[in-house]
Amino acid sequence: MHYALNLRTFFYSHYFYLGLRFAAGLVGVTLITLQFAGLATAMTVCIGALCTALMDMPSPLRHKFNEMSASVLLCSAVTLLISLCAPVHWLLMTMLVAISFLACMMVVYGKKSMPLQLATLFIMTMSMEHDMTARQSFIHTGLFTLGAVAYLAYAMGISWILRHRIKQQVLAEALFELAAYIDIKADFYDTRYNLTEQFNKLVRHQSLLADRQQASRDLILRSHQNSKDAIVVQTHVCMLDLYELVLSTHTDYAQLRVHLADSPVLKTLHDLAYKAARDIESVAYDVTRKKASYPEISYEPELAAIEAELAALQQRVDEGKPAQEALAVLRAQRNKIRAIIKMIGELHQASQKAYDTTPFWVDADMGPFLSQQKYELRMILSHLRFDSPIFRFSLRVAMAITVGLAVASWLPYAAHSYWIVLTIVIILKPSFSMTKQRRSDRIVGTIIGCVITALIIKYLNYPAVILGFLILSTVATPTFIYVRYRYAAIAVSIMILLQMHLIAPGNHDLIVERLIDTFVGAAVATAFSFVLATWEYQTLPRLIREVLDVNLRYMRASFDLLQGKGKDDFAYRIERKRLMDSLAALSSALVRMLDEPASKQRAVEDINQFIVQNYLLVAHVAALRAILRRHVRELPTEPVNAMLRESHEQVMRTLAQALAPQTAGATPATATVGATAPVTAIDSALSTAPATASTNGDSAAMPWSGWPLVQRRIRLLQADALKIIVHSEAIVRNVA
Repeated sequence: MHYALNLRTFFYSHYFYLGLRFAAGLVGVTLITLQFAGLATAMTVCIGALCTALMDMPSPLRHKFNEMSASVLLCSAVTLLISLCAPVHWLLMTMLVAISFLACMMVVYGKKSMPLQLATLFIMTMSMEHDMTARQSFIHTGLFTLGAVAYLAYAMGISWILRHRIKQQVLAEALFELAAYIDIKADFYDTRYNLTEQFNKLVRHQSLLADRQQASRDLILRSHQNSKDAIVVQTHVCMLDLYELVLSTHTDYAQLRVHLADSPVLKTLHDLAYKAARDIESVAYDVTRKKASYPEISYEPELAAIEAELAALQQRVDEGKPAQEALAVLRAQRNKIRAIIKMIGELHQASQKAYDTTPFWVDADMGPFLSQQKYELRMILSHLRFDSPIFRFSLRVAMAITVGLAVASWLPYAAHSYWIVLTIVIILKPSFSMTKQRRSDRIVGTIIGCVITALIIKYLNYPAVILGFLILSTVATPTFIYVRYRYAAIAVSIMILLQMHLIAPGNHDLIVERLIDTFVGAAVATAFSFVLATWEYQTLPRLIREVLDVNLRYMRASFDLLQGKGKDDFAYRIERKRLMDSLAALSSALVRMLDEPASKQRAVEDINQFIVQNYLLVAHVAALRAILRRHVRELPTEPVNAMLRESHEQVMRTLAQALAPQTAGATPATATVGATAPVTAIDSALSTAPATASTNGDSAAMPWSGWPLVQRRIRLLQADALKIIVHSEAIVRNVA
């Protein structure tokens, strides 16, 4: 369950704060306007504020001002244009289609532009019903702009006052998702869960976690001006270090289950991971409450149980029984869990006070860690081609709106065409899966909203009660729009229907008409979701290439770090972030593809395994880094670096081999590791890797406790890199 849907955290989340800010702004602007003008004028000003409020999201202040200003200018221009064209029907229809197309082309600017696109299309549909003279159009636009500017000033003022609070809330959300991530890892120790399904679940959640961590970076690392900001920076950096340690805990869970199937230690490991997740959540709770966090969870009973099991395994080994492998794996997990517990303690400490220095970011350029957004006209122009998914989406929406307007004009009752158009705009999204999900939420939400509104009008038809429900629905709409859209659809239906009831109380068919209009709009949107559709499998080659290309750079940076090159781990952190982002993008595409028709799905299992194997490379590197840190005493630098260099060269060659077919459109690597004999090639590499790794400087003969662990991780790293070739080639064949 999303943390913001839990009552314990809901009222401290930035989603609830957004809902309060949204509702207070809209109600405040409307009430102030009513002191000086009539209801019609107040509604125009309110809609202007509403369009600007759609852009009111957690962002750095400068970015927020630019985004909301763009909404004010663009929506005001659309309002004026549609109002001027309204008296001439054919001209109005033409402008509606043209604006719909251009608004959808703004999707080229990424997720940040989606609310702006919605605001543009929303005001277009709201303005199409007005039949005004030119003078009235300018007055109407002026009132709209007044409301938009008023909300802009209000939102910027509130955001400036709450700038540090918003950072805390976004950071807390990332911490909650990290705790949920560890909960998934805890179930790897539970034999009731299938390992493959659990790993797939873990990789899917990694995409969400990467998104939340990026939102935290964008707010926290852009500016840190005082001790309060320093605390959230410290906590954020500590969270990222903890995340890397969590990655390093990946082990051979199947082997662990086999060797320890009859031991209660598996449940102990599960309980330790579960406690760690709750410990991280306690930090997040305290961050949302503006409090310093202090440890309250004890891990001693579980750690003592693990030590007892290790002692028992050691005794079995001493007696000559085959328990050496189980002992090594359990000891490694014990060491990693201790490191995680120690880092969680540092996470608590980071939230308590500002320290003189903060790792890795002092005097460094944070640009590579932050989302870079450029709004340039040439980006839209570059997508004005038929093979562009965004161009096809824009055409699809424009055609759907044309058909929606035509259907509205044929309906036997006094249909409000703007409601049909608005339903189409809300449902029809760039991808088929998003359209499918939004259609379901929109229809179910509208039905529930209509039923609730009918009950309110029939049994609670008092101005004070209706005003109370209006305020509640206004708060709920933005609160749930990014958490659970179905709840937002219920709230927005109640809000709009109650507003219409107050304006025109005599229309007894209001709710039925809205239901019919919603079903018509949903039917049109569903039909056009198949028109000029861009299916996810068509984007797979590009996403696969990006993952392999970024992984090559990540491996280069990681082995440089492991060999002690460079003064810090800054470059490594950058490449790790880029790789996680590319894997998250591919994982999201896979999830969307699974919602598409079966005939449009390609290489599902190979894509899934490709993501898993790339993820494992990151886990192995994180584990190597943890091993070298833990065994730093008497570290034989030269032999270890020689082993790492050789492993690095082999892994780089393997990844380059996987990348070659993706870039050249051929499969030259098939001769070495093809679909017919992938297992043989991998087994061969597995058998030669340990021998190769141990020949440099007679490393195995040197008295260093870390040799077996390093060699095992390198062997696993090389094997998983080889598997990437197999799955990447299979993806190329299936997609082609």
